[in-house]
Amino acid sequence: MTQSDENYITEIASRIRAEIDPGKLPDQGLDQLFASYALLALSRGVEVTNEDVHDAWSVWATEFSPDSDAIVPYDELAPDVQAQDTIFRDAIRLIARSLD
Repeated sequence: MTQSDENYITEIASRIRAEIDPGKLPDQGLDQLFASYALLALSRGVEVTNEDVHDAWSVWATEFSPDSDAIVPYDELAPDVQAQDTIFRDAIRLIARSLD
């Protein structure tokens, strides 16, 4: 993405993404995934939950990882899988705090 491609969504998405260890990220569709997380920062702010993050991820996975066993409602995930959303939730909350 070039500087001229930046807008308020991509700027928020980039800030959230910068908070995440690249080793924890999928290999494709990152712009789409983090745009969804930017939407969560704007719409849910510091109230964003792991379930919200999972739902946004599920939308992304429908296109980029449609065979994933994790595309189920959040409460059907094993606790260790649910916990994987925490780093994303925390990054979204951190950036959302700066938007106020």
